[in-house]
Amino acid sequence: MVAEARLRVLIVGCGNMGRSHAQAYQQMPDCEICGLVARGDSKQQLNALLESEYPLFDDFEQALRITQPDAVCLSTWPDTHEAYALAALAAGCHVFLEKPLATSVAGAERVVEAAKQAGRQVVVGYILRHHPSWQQFIALAQGLGKPLVMRMNLNQQSVGDMWTVHRHLMDSLSPIVDCGVHYLDVMCQMTQANPVSVSAIGARLTEALPTGRMNYGQLQVRFDDGSVGWYEAGWGPMISETAFFVKDVIGPKGAVSIVARQAAESGQSANVDSHTRTESLRLHLAELDADQQFIHEDRWIDCQDEPDHLELCLREQVFFIAAIRSRQDLSQHLADAINSLRIVLAAEESIQSQRTVNF
Repeated sequence: MVAEARLRVLIVGCGNMGRSHAQAYQQMPDCEICGLVARGDSKQQLNALLESEYPLFDDFEQALRITQPDAVCLSTWPDTHEAYALAALAAGCHVFLEKPLATSVAGAERVVEAAKQAGRQVVVGYILRHHPSWQQFIALAQGLGKPLVMRMNLNQQSVGDMWTVHRHLMDSLSPIVDCGVHYLDVMCQMTQANPVSVSAIGARLTEALPTGRMNYGQLQVRFDDGSVGWYEAGWGPMISETAFFVKDVIGPKGAVSIVARQAAESGQSANVDSHTRTESLRLHLAELDADQQFIHEDRWIDCQDEPDHLELCLREQVFFIAAIRSRQDLSQHLADAINSLRIVLAAEESIQSQRTVNF
C-alpha cells in the first residue's frame, strides 16, 4: 500500500491563532508547513518559536505562486477572509479559515460557492465544536425539551497587547460578531431550529474607536420553535469582569450550566484559554414529587477531558485534514457557518437601525 503524500500547508497570519495552528501542523506527520505569511515581524517570531526555517513571505499571492500549497490556513484579520479564501480556492487549495467566514453573508456565500465549483474543502474555525465538554453541554441542552432559554456572554477586560488586537479587530467587526458566531452556532445546534428575528443594543465606550464603532453589544434572538437566546460581548479596559462568563440553558425539564469557577476568577477574562474552559457542568432537573419538592438533586459533571487552546487547535486541524482525505460532505458545516454569521450581522443592523430585524 502506497502512503499518501504529506499535505503542504501555507500558514497565513502568524498572530495568536496562526501560531497555534502552526504548532498543530508541526505535530501532524501527514502535514508539512511550506511557508509563513504575515505583513509584520510575527512570521520571524513564529519561525523562532517553531525552531524552524520555513520560507517567509510578506505577500499572500506571491506565497501562493511560489509555494503552491495543497492547503492554506488563514488566521488573518476578518476583512481579508473572503478575498484570501477566494484566491486560495482559485489556486486549487483547500482552505481552513478562522471565523467568521466573511464580513458579509453575501461574501460568505461567495466563498462557499467557490469551494463547490473548485471541488475543494473549506473548514471554518468553530473551535467549540471540537471541545468534548461543549459537545456534552449541547447534548444535555437538547434533552431539556422546548422551548429553550439560552444565556451566554463573553466580556473581556482587555489591556496591553490584547487591547491592541481587539482595536484592530474592531476595524472590521464588533465583539458580538467576532465572538458571537461561536455562541450563536452553539444555540443553533441546541435548538436545531431556524432564527426568525434579532434585536440588539450596542455602545461605544471609548474614544479610541472611530465614531460608529462599538466595543459593547448585546443581542436577543428568537427561533421558530419558540426558543430564545441572548448573547453579550464587550472588549476593552473598562469592561467589568464580574459577569464575563455566563453559559446556561433553561428548558421545561430543567437547566444545564457551564460552571467554570477558576476560569471566571478576576483577571481571567482576556485569557484565551479561559474562553473554552468548562471545568464542570451542573444539570438541574425540574421534576417535582407529590409535595412539590425536587425529585432529583442537581448533578455535577466533572469535565475530565479538558483540552487547552493548543490541543483544541490540533483537533480542528485533524478534522480539516480528515475532511480533505475522506472528501467529507461539509455542506452542513458551511450552512451553519453562514447561519450564525447571518444572525450576528443582523444584530449589528438592529443596533444601527434601532429596530428588530426579521429573517
